[in-house]
Amino acid sequence: MTCARLTPQNLPRLSFHEILMIRFDQVGKRYPGSNEALRDISFEIEQGELVFVTGHSGAGKSTLLKLIAAIERPTSGTVLIGNQNVSKLRPAAVPYLRRKFGMVFQDHKLLYDRNAFDNVALPLYINGISGNEAGKRIRAALDKVGLLGKEKAMPISLSGGEQQRLAIARAVVSRPSILIADEPTGNLDANYAAEIIRLFYAFHQVGVTVIIATHDAGDISAQEGRKLKLAQGELQMQSELQT
Repeated sequence: MTCARLTPQNLPRLSFHEILMIRFDQVGKRYPGSNEALRDISFEIEQGELVFVTGHSGAGKSTLLKLIAAIERPTSGTVLIGNQNVSKLRPAAVPYLRRKFGMVFQDHKLLYDRNAFDNVALPLYINGISGNEAGKRIRAALDKVGLLGKEKAMPISLSGGEQQRLAIARAVVSRPSILIADEPTGNLDANYAAEIIRLFYAFHQVGVTVIIATHDAGDISAQEGRKLKLAQGELQMQSELQT
């Protein structure tokens, strides 16, 4: 199954809103009882950019994504999302910041006791959106990833590529400003992986900031978009901002 419905021309109906700049200034992250996961990381991600974060397993990619999404806080340095300093946010303010993000994980993190529709609905229900408005958003998100006809399907009945597309629908249903994906193609064959990357490009083309972490630099070496390369917790290389 392909995602023929998903094109830059029809994506604006999702009405993605506020887009934010991301800035890391000499950021470090140390977990208790371990070495530093990240050391002296500095970079900026402009509004609406597409960025690939590469590096070996354990290089710090997942930690970097968690700092962007305020799932973790830095041990040192400054992480700015828009004009907000993540390390100084009050705990009560963090959930409001996270609403600006859509997160896609390698292992999907789907609810296997709920159907596709209910999986996509979860972020809306958490944010107090229900009824007809929720239904419209859920079906629009499923349509954009080519799964509208499977809204009653249980995740276990879907292929690996379909499960990942369902996870993407759940990530975008709240109309996030920033879409973050941690190894989104790691468990997929080449054809499904290419489909998933095309989905992310389509969201990028309508102004969403897209950040994708991958350990396989070969998969993205020819892809458009800026690259940040991590090694042993340090930023080894970053390509120039493309204009």
